[in-house]
Amino acid sequence: MLSDKIQKALNDHYNAELYSSYLYLSMAAYFGDKNLTGSASWMKIQSLEEMVHATKFYNFIEERGGRVILQQIDQPPSEWASTLTVFQEVLKHEQHVTALVNDLVALSMEEKDFATTNFLQWFVGEQVEEEATADSVYQTMKLAGDQGNGIFLVDRELGQRVFTLPPDMAIPGL
Repeated sequence: MLSDKIQKALNDHYNAELYSSYLYLSMAAYFGDKNLTGSASWMKIQSLEEMVHATKFYNFIEERGGRVILQQIDQPPSEWASTLTVFQEVLKHEQHVTALVNDLVALSMEEKDFATTNFLQWFVGEQVEEEATADSVYQTMKLAGDQGNGIFLVDRELGQRVFTLPPDMAIPGL
């Protein structure tokens, strides 16, 4: 059973994951408008990953006897100064999410909710990967430059990303 404090924190984080998905869809639309289809595809996949993260929180809250409370999702930005700025924002956003996850872990330990602490360990590892990936793309984009041929080469590379649904999220019959 979840304490009220943990349930609220998990619901808040559920909303943060939904916002992340929404943010990346907005970035995908920005890239689509710029005809950078590889970057748009990369962002759509990133959005799907964030939906998987949100779904994990939803399922965990239910499994622990809690109640999922849907909250308003803030409107994400829709314009950026450049493609490089977008990927800089991705890195900053992932660092922000890491801080949120770390705060959740600290709260779960303070509340002696070891099941939640255990659940959150997957997210601790996932955020290491998310930050490393975002930083790698950002650094590559910086090297390629924000104009000309370099951006098209990076865009083509980003378009190679493939989404794979995690096995624990498989939907029976699909």
